[in-house]
Amino acid sequence: MIDKPRIGFLGTGWIGRHRMAAMVGSGMVEAVAIADPSADMLAEAQAVAPAATVCATLDDMLALGLDGVVIATPSALHAAQSIRALDAGTAVFCQKPLGRDAMETAAVVDAARRADRLLGVDLSYRHTAGMRAIAPLVRGGALGRLFAIDLTFHNAYGPDKPWFYDRAQSGGGCVMDLGIHLADLALWLGGGARVAAVDAALYAGGLPLTGEAVEDYAAATVRLDNGVTVRLACSWRLHAGQDAVIEAAFYGTDGGAALRNVGGSFYDFTAEHFRGTTRETLAVPPDDWGGRAAIDWATRLARGDRFDADAAGEFVATARVLDAIYAAGTRG
Repeated sequence: MIDKPRIGFLGTGWIGRHRMAAMVGSGMVEAVAIADPSADMLAEAQAVAPAATVCATLDDMLALGLDGVVIATPSALHAAQSIRALDAGTAVFCQKPLGRDAMETAAVVDAARRADRLLGVDLSYRHTAGMRAIAPLVRGGALGRLFAIDLTFHNAYGPDKPWFYDRAQSGGGCVMDLGIHLADLALWLGGGARVAAVDAALYAGGLPLTGEAVEDYAAATVRLDNGVTVRLACSWRLHAGQDAVIEAAFYGTDGGAALRNVGGSFYDFTAEHFRGTTRETLAVPPDDWGGRAAIDWATRLARGDRFDADAAGEFVATARVLDAIYAAGTRG
């Protein structure tokens, strides 16, 4: 048990500050250190955690003897920074993706295993009230034998930071940014399933993806080794008629269930259970879910949890799905 884990926050842009505020507000952690190359971002972070030490580097943070570090930096840095922290004996909660491909992700998992330290990734949609209501239906057999999953995430804006459009820094486009959440939901409820086959199409600016561009539209059919077929579509800046279209629908022989965003919102969701032509509401807004993954990690850290092989294996499995989509979508 750790009375109140001492945490450093590496990267304090919007998402980093939001997760820091959620964790600090929960009373579960002490924000000991913050670091960001932007003075403006640091100033906003200090408003959340005025007692935190401002550090220039990750190594400066680790020298403070932290229990854990929260990483919210550009994707290209995640794997190396996570490994550095784990090798120093510090638990890690990292923004997605943990690595830009399955090899990088597996390297982080190996470091967590060696260090026997808790490793978490901010796969936040698992923690919506809607998915919490749908999960027991899928796992408990209320839907019968699951055979189809339809997943959609269209962001009609797209990222506003240049590094997202640089493959070397981001690892990919909308599949890496949005598709990772969709693939995670499919495997999280898939009982350890793995990819059997993939067909995919990737586009940039309405044309098939080529060269060093990153995709802004992707459609894939993923067949899992448990007999489930997953249809996945995601995009940036699609003419969607609203800010976002987000849906995760699960269909079995005895019923269906779906999480859907409300009125184009990125944050508000309904969840429903389907039986034939009837439906039952499982969850409605409001639901303050954004920081739950971070708070869950902090809770497990405080009670002394260490390396979780099952959870870490899920991170690698999801990365392999993305690798397979990229491989299928760029053939020829």
